[in-house]
Amino acid sequence: MAQALEFFFDDEADAAVRSLWRRLDGAGVPAPRHRPHVAFAVAASIPAKAREALRSDLRLLSIPNLWLSTLAANDAMLMLAAVADAELLAVHSAVHDALAGRVRAPSAYYLPSSWMPHCALTQGAEPPQIAAGFAAVYPVAPIKVRVSAIAVVDTVTGDEDTLLSR
Repeated sequence: MAQALEFFFDDEADAAVRSLWRRLDGAGVPAPRHRPHVAFAVAASIPAKAREALRSDLRLLSIPNLWLSTLAANDAMLMLAAVADAELLAVHSAVHDALAGRVRAPSAYYLPSSWMPHCALTQGAEPPQIAAGFAAVYPVAPIKVRVSAIAVVDTVTGDEDTLLSR
């Protein structure tokens, strides 16, 4: 079990990502079934103290728009990568400052200097499906995302604890 800090999308960006997911489903490529998001942190546990620190800090931050503009793939997934500009990286760093020493077993993939902000387009796909998925959605127009909510999500149950809603 893991918990993730996820930044959810406004209705228009949510619909744009879901449209890509439908195209993938039509091509026989498994798409996610959760809400479109960018994960900023993942850990075995994000306890109540850490969540309260995040709630306080998130209220003070200016959350920038995200631009999902690069279609990318590896052997495990197809994704839309976000532009990692100075504003986005500053928010990511502030999130991890608030979490430092308060979470159990943080995932190294989401730590500053290792994180690649992205929205997953596939889930559980094999390499040939990744290639088929790329062909099904390419080219992708950039998607402007206004963050509508930030929550800690249990990655097994899908339970959400909303920390900020806009």
